[in-house]
Amino acid sequence: MDPREHHNQLVTRRHFFSRASAGIGTAALASLLGQDAQAQQPLGTHFPAHAKRVIYLFQNGAPTQVDLYDHKPGLQKLRGTDLPKSVQGGQRLTTMTQGRSQKILPSAWEFLPRGECGTHVSELLPHIGSIADDMCLIKSMYTEAINHAPAITFFLTGSEMPGRPSMGSWLSYGLGSENDELPTFCAMTSRDKEASCGQIFYEWYWGSGFLPTHHQGVKFRGSGDPVLYLSNPDGLDQTLRRKLLDNLAKLNRIKQEEVGDPEIRTRIQQYEMAYRMQASVPELTDLSTEPQYILDMYGPDVTRRGSFAYNCLLTRRLAERGVRFMQLMHAGWDQHGNVPTQLAIQCRDTDQPSAALVKDLKQRGLLDDTLVIWGGEFGRTVFCQGDMNNKKAHGRDHHPRNFCTWMAGGGIRGGMTHGESDEFSYNVAENGVHVHDFQATVLNRLGIDHERLTFKFQGRQYRLTDVHGKVVQEILV
Repeated sequence: MDPREHHNQLVTRRHFFSRASAGIGTAALASLLGQDAQAQQPLGTHFPAHAKRVIYLFQNGAPTQVDLYDHKPGLQKLRGTDLPKSVQGGQRLTTMTQGRSQKILPSAWEFLPRGECGTHVSELLPHIGSIADDMCLIKSMYTEAINHAPAITFFLTGSEMPGRPSMGSWLSYGLGSENDELPTFCAMTSRDKEASCGQIFYEWYWGSGFLPTHHQGVKFRGSGDPVLYLSNPDGLDQTLRRKLLDNLAKLNRIKQEEVGDPEIRTRIQQYEMAYRMQASVPELTDLSTEPQYILDMYGPDVTRRGSFAYNCLLTRRLAERGVRFMQLMHAGWDQHGNVPTQLAIQCRDTDQPSAALVKDLKQRGLLDDTLVIWGGEFGRTVFCQGDMNNKKAHGRDHHPRNFCTWMAGGGIRGGMTHGESDEFSYNVAENGVHVHDFQATVLNRLGIDHERLTFKFQGRQYRLTDVHGKVVQEILV
């Protein structure tokens, strides 16, 4: 047969278009390959770091600062009066309270000065109160989003719209890993048994956006295999799996050389990480090696997989093993009509484990280089949603203008508060901290200049803080 005729028979329509598209995209591919080479190598720090890792205890649904952290005793004498129009200032409200009465509802719980610093913390959080001298309470956080998913996305990615890399992915890209047996970025979610209202956990909360996908968070699950597809299928032993992965890697490398797709290299890396995790994850999740006094420290729920307490202890074990970013998301704080009943439940589920994690890290010498963060996507209104005379069925609406977050360890000054709200816990009165300021400060503690950690996508340089953000110098050691 004529060689040319033989070649024409081999060139299928699909093969033709595959080769043609590769030729058309040569210029773009060269750019991608250069970008991929950059993305494969961590960029490193810009200056000496105080923290090596971050633990983000994200409280989905927006904890009410009025009842937990923002002590306003003067509100008691204003109970049931209308919030002054001058305070509300025509600011945006949700449709749930727009145009309705805004009767001031003081906290039903007592605030107590805690630690040598005397920071006031609600009686609902006695364990967190016990670490007051280790934490910096920011009382002047504010954001722009007023609905949950955009607000959470804004905190975690720097944009209200999905599609940008999450904070953990940025750190994976910028700093790389300290452990090749476990992911650089791990995510966990919880929604405890009595939670009556929980937000949806969207995958983009720990997604890598336009960064290579090996920077995305690996989710640890509360049931079944701790990580999806960790176990070998029936009939496939470890030796056979190793051979399978080796052969698959060869095929992927051939395809990589042929088309130059950066995601093929990512795929190879992910397969290898999954294989190594088959050995590292069972040891990681075996809590039988923990002494009883440690289990007791985290509380009665610590051995129940999928609980916030279990996730906190698992996080300490991840931190010991060099994981860079751990994101724990706990739903149930969206209390529009059940603050009197549900708030105490949420505090019971999260208070003791949160404090135990900080204490456990500290006693192991890990708190100094671990930045722990506790907070939600926004706060809740000082005025009541529903009938405040119904002792079981009233709550508070979303409130982005002022709320609280605390940080501990990792180069943050402990035993202090930063910023202040007005007398109504409605507006920031001094030293406001915007979401982008918060993000810039977190990156700073890891030795990163937030303006220099960038990635080129669709013709522009992107960063976590977009084009905003300033480091909150006053809270740094």
